[in-house]
Amino acid sequence: MMNLSKSIDFLLENAGVVIQYRLRKEILRNITSPEEVKLLEQIYQTPNFKLVESYAKPNGYIGSGMHSWDNWRGRVLHRTPLEDGETAARLLSYYAVPKTHPIVANFVAAMRDEEILRHEFSYISPEMSRYNDRFIGMSCGFSLMILIYTMRAMLGYGDDTDDVKEFQKVCLKGFERILEINSIDDITKTQQSKSKYNYPYIEADEFFPCSYSLATLAYTHSWRSAGNGILLADALNRINEIMKSDCNMHVKVNGKYYAPLFALNRPLRAFRYNLVDSILYRRLLTEIAMLGVSGRVDVIRESAVNIEEAIRADGILRIDLASPHNRRYSPKNIEYPTPYTDVRLEPDYKRKYAFECDLTFWAVQFLNLVEGIEI
Repeated sequence: MMNLSKSIDFLLENAGVVIQYRLRKEILRNITSPEEVKLLEQIYQTPNFKLVESYAKPNGYIGSGMHSWDNWRGRVLHRTPLEDGETAARLLSYYAVPKTHPIVANFVAAMRDEEILRHEFSYISPEMSRYNDRFIGMSCGFSLMILIYTMRAMLGYGDDTDDVKEFQKVCLKGFERILEINSIDDITKTQQSKSKYNYPYIEADEFFPCSYSLATLAYTHSWRSAGNGILLADALNRINEIMKSDCNMHVKVNGKYYAPLFALNRPLRAFRYNLVDSILYRRLLTEIAMLGVSGRVDVIRESAVNIEEAIRADGILRIDLASPHNRRYSPKNIEYPTPYTDVRLEPDYKRKYAFECDLTFWAVQFLNLVEGIEI
C-alpha cells in the first residue's frame, strides 16, 4: 500500500471529531483510554447525536418505524429524518458509538423484543401490515426483518444471537444464486399488467442479494470462512459480467409488486474521481472491502488503484462535480445518513476542508481495508 502519511496528517490537522476518533481508533490504533473518552464525549455533543438521543423512547426504540413514512395523511411522523429508526441506527454506526453505550444497547434490545416491535409498528395501518408480514421476502431484499437484522449488525450485534446468524446464511444464499444464473432473465417473470412501471419481477421466496444483505455480511464475522469468501468474490465479479446498467426489477409480495431494497441487479462501478455513479457509490465499495475479499474482487482492486492515483500529489481526495450528473448525486447534498445516501461524517461542510476530510478519510479507510487480512 502507498504511504498515506500526507493523508493522515491532513486529517489529523483538519478533520472533525468523528473522523479524528475513527482514524485514531480503527486505522492508526494509537488512541489512549483518556483520549478515547474525551473524543467520545465530544461526539455525544454533536447536533445529530443529540437529536437521535432526543428521539429515544423509554422502551429503548428510537423514533418511529424503520425506512418508513415521514408523513401520513397530513400527520408529520418524522420531524427530521433521524426520527426514522433506520436513519438513527446508521448515524450511531457511522459515528462508531460503542455497542455498550446505553442508547445503542437499549435500541438493540428493543429490536429484539417482539412485544416492543409490535407496539412500535402499530402507529399507522401500513406499518401494522409491514410488521405482520415482516418475514416475507427476506431472501430477496423485501422485508422489514432485513432492515432490523441489518441495523442490529451495523450496531455491533450481528453475531450474538441465532436469528441474525441464520440471516447471514440467507444473505450468502443470495450471492450464491448469482453464480447459478446466466442472466437476470433466468429468475424473473413478466408482469401481466399495463402499469407504468411494468418491470420484470421475482417471487418473494427467490434468493437474490441486495445492499442490506451485503451490509449484514460486512458488519458480521460468523459466516467468514475461506469457502464463503471465494463464493462472495466470485458472485461480486459475476454481477458485473451478467447484469445490465438499465436493469429494473420488482418483487411480487401478496399479489402486489414492490421495488426491492437496493437489489444488486446492476453492475458495480469502480471509484473514479470524476464520476459519482449512484447515491450509494462509496458506501457499497466500502462494504465490499469490509468482507475481506478485496484481492479477488475486480471492482475493488480497480478502485484502490484509482484512489491511490487521485491522492498521490498531496494526500487529499477530491472529486469532480462539474458535470450535471455528478452535481445531482454529489455527496455535498447529504444532510442525514438515510438509506438513500452515502456516508457523511463531517457535520458542517461550510467549514474549511470539511468535505475534503470526508472524502480523504474514506480513501484512507478504504485502502486500509483493502490491505487488511483476507479470509
